[in-house]
Amino acid sequence: MWDNVQKRNQEKKISPPKASTPIKGILMDDLVQLRTLFGVSADLTIRRLTVCGYSAAVVSIEGMVDRHIMANAVILPMTGLSGEGQPPEQLMSRIRDEVLGFTDLLQVTTMEELTNLITSGFAAVLMDGVPFAVLGGLQAFMIRGINEPSTEVTVRGSREGFTEAIRVNMSMIRRRMKTPELTFEMLSVGDSSQTAVCLCYMRDRVSASLLNDVRAHLQDCPLDVVLESGYIQPFLENRQRSLFASVDTTERPDTLCGKIAEGRIGVMVDGTPFVLVVPYLFVEHFQSMDDYTQNPIYASFIRIVKYVAFFISILLPGLYVAVGTHHPEMFPPTLLMTFLNSDHSTPFPLIFEAILIHFLFEIMREAGLRFPKSVGHAVSIVGALVIGESAVRAGIIGAPMVIIVALTTLSSFVLPTLYGPITILRFIFIVLGGVLGLYGVVLGTVLFLCSICAMNVDSIPYLAPISPFSLKAMRDVFIRADWRILGRRRFLVQNVVGSKIPDDQDNPNRKKN
Repeated sequence: MWDNVQKRNQEKKISPPKASTPIKGILMDDLVQLRTLFGVSADLTIRRLTVCGYSAAVVSIEGMVDRHIMANAVILPMTGLSGEGQPPEQLMSRIRDEVLGFTDLLQVTTMEELTNLITSGFAAVLMDGVPFAVLGGLQAFMIRGINEPSTEVTVRGSREGFTEAIRVNMSMIRRRMKTPELTFEMLSVGDSSQTAVCLCYMRDRVSASLLNDVRAHLQDCPLDVVLESGYIQPFLENRQRSLFASVDTTERPDTLCGKIAEGRIGVMVDGTPFVLVVPYLFVEHFQSMDDYTQNPIYASFIRIVKYVAFFISILLPGLYVAVGTHHPEMFPPTLLMTFLNSDHSTPFPLIFEAILIHFLFEIMREAGLRFPKSVGHAVSIVGALVIGESAVRAGIIGAPMVIIVALTTLSSFVLPTLYGPITILRFIFIVLGGVLGLYGVVLGTVLFLCSICAMNVDSIPYLAPISPFSLKAMRDVFIRADWRILGRRRFLVQNVVGSKIPDDQDNPNRKKN
């Protein structure tokens, strides 16, 4: 993969960069150019004023800046300046150095930079005879407060979750990682949206090859508008047609800090609380923050429960359909009689019955997600009455199948990040079990295990450290060792057995396990 980066960039047809439009220094022409760029947009605000005999203007976007601060800290001090006869550029430099006391103070010379900054919450000062603009950060747009994450609930640990404001998210990470090695690298993705994207990593732990590849994928992203991290996630994936994602998300700052401490890269996108983690391995779907805050014995038990729930959720319906259709003699006698009574009372074949009831459950789940919360509980009540009791009494669905669906559904909820792949695999195993019996289920399981063993995530085996096997790394896979053992060695994701990421000669931490 790493060898293909330069080749891909060379083969890609790169369009010549657009010519930048300079700020002329003629105030009327510059304001006309701004109005031409924004058209009839009502939120562009231009405040004309006179400063020491020169015409000037303060340009901002309504709703993006604090109007009271702009009036008291920009407009009033500028109109109160004295000093007639000095050159306009000298006056502008005086305004920049003595009047505007902002921490975010910038000076730009092109219209492209000017429009990008004022749409980000900056107020720009333009003056007749000055071929540049001075801008101050006056951001005051409304943002959601820091709340508990909705998708990653923990029993013990932080209750803080990321918000839609990228700067707030950066501060939550910096508050937990007080080291100068923590680096935030800002990029802009989307030709029209110009969405701010931040790469978060630790310089002394991340692989330079991995970082360069992620940076190249984002810079080459051909999207016109980026509104959520899911827009750019496919461009960071290695395999486009795989059920399992090699890039996953988190809403928790403490989880992201743990990931970047292992040499991973966090990709934060302005406007969404879901931060991408690159790379993401299969075993990490079975890990949570609670595993590292609770007793290691209990945490190991819960982790084993998660692995068992995973295989139950994908295999149990297929096994039931396979045994009931092709191998009923494998049922115990008592269970066999129950199965026969249920099978004779329903009009559909077992495979159709399983597909139908699972499909109906997915419809109810989607309806419950999209319905307003005030009436969302009604969906579960209707589903329980229709599918649970009424369908069994009407003889449409057998009672054992309802129990199978309930068990597999509860098992799939144990692993919310794998719910999508689990749902698809469940239907595949139902079809294999109904057509080929147990041979089909065994064949599908072998193919499934071989496919994830063959996957690579940024030149790292997706199933590592299970395959290739690493005994030392197993202390945090099926079980969770005590922190007195885990804390002895620093784990870096690029150092797992089977990794083909090239060594970084200038990084002292690049040591193989």
